Amino acid sequence: MSKLLQYIINAKKEDKKLLAVLIDPDKIELKNISNVVNKVNRSVVTHIFVGGSEVATGLTELVVNEIKKHTKLPVILFPGDTIQITNKADGLLFLSLISGRNAEYLIGKHVEAASKLSDTKLEVIPTGYILIENGKQTAVERVSETKPLQRNNIDLIIDTAKAGELLGMQLIYLEAGSGATQPIEGSIISKVKQHLNIPLIVGGGIRSKKQLQDAYDAGADLVVIGTAFENDELFFDTLS
Repeated sequence: MSKLLQYIINAKKEDKKLLAVLIDPDKIELKNISNVVNKVNRSVVTHIFVGGSEVATGLTELVVNEIKKHTKLPVILFPGDTIQITNKADGLLFLSLISGRNAEYLIGKHVEAASKLSDTKLEVIPTGYILIENGKQTAVERVSETKPLQRNNIDLIIDTAKAGELLGMQLIYLEAGSGATQPIEGSIISKVKQHLNIPLIVGGGIRSKKQLQDAYDAGADLVVIGTAFENDELFFDTLS
């Protein structure tokens, strides 16, 4: 098994909680990356995810290149489209939007990406991506033209996550969406966790140390922070 996924699996077995910062190439200036990444290096962050729903062609590679100059942390692509694929990163979450029914984001984009990925050394990690409603439309919902799962339909959320695992996904990612008004409730996280044998990632709407700890306590193996860090580059200082 490849090292990035194995590290996440081992951390899960050891109950070591992981934390990723999500850097959206469309929301960061290249000249500021060294300063931003140095702050990340001094924090408890274990991974850097790079990606967004709408990113200009070629920008992801420029951002990843610059990030890699300033960190030894693993840099993993979190792509919203095939144009965000670059072999300059260490790995890629091969996201299938299993909460939706748009074939493009279930398999279409993956077919489009296959030839690109065969020519890279990226560690590709199949990931079941589940969008949970958060009170407002997210960029993922708009771009993918899919509807998120309703928070009160926990059985459907559980069944969707389990179906992802049965299909061979190596990770399940519960996502409230960028700029979510509220994070995913601990009750949802814990019930999904009870039915999975693979690591669980949770992201969206987490803006405080307490909300982060609540996600961990509920069973998240890896939590992703994006907007909170975009709004306050000292956010991770509060976690140490």
